[in-house]
Amino acid sequence: MPIRTFIAVDVPDVIRDGIARLQSDMKRYRADVKWVRPESIHITLKFLGDVQVDRIDGMAQAIKESVEGVDSFPVSVGGTGMFPGARRPRVFWVGVKEGAGVLSDLALRIETALNKLGFEKEKRKYSAHLTIGRVRTPKGIQPVVEAMRSTTFEAGVFEVDEIVLMKSDLKPTGAVYTALRTVKLRG
Repeated sequence: MPIRTFIAVDVPDVIRDGIARLQSDMKRYRADVKWVRPESIHITLKFLGDVQVDRIDGMAQAIKESVEGVDSFPVSVGGTGMFPGARRPRVFWVGVKEGAGVLSDLALRIETALNKLGFEKEKRKYSAHLTIGRVRTPKGIQPVVEAMRSTTFEAGVFEVDEIVLMKSDLKPTGAVYTALRTVKLRG
């Protein structure tokens, strides 16, 4: 039976706590947004979708080989935005400042390695971010858009020292993520 998978960088609780405070500020507008549970917030490098369990080891090996020689690096989390844009936002996000280039490089390395295993390449250009909310309907969304635009949000800096191959179980309460494999970066 296939499992839903993606490759990500996990973020520490101190970053999640800052994002939770931002989400709390945004929730007061009562817009129709499904806010991501803080414990589920991460930086996605590649979404894979449904994958057969017997492919996991090969995928983990490909990830390991693709990041060989990459040192751990700092990432600063701050700034906010929305996809596709402010007129009709579907996703609210927090940005990556320092480290965004390294994350893009990692995403490309992983993309290339997994493409050799038959995984389709992403058509959109990679953009390092942390999804914090998904818009259900446009009801009451404009005040959130304005608040997100005017905030000077900074969550802090952390060291990225591993890449995680994650399993995503969709539940009525939201997705539950479980690490399947962890690939360490060079210390």
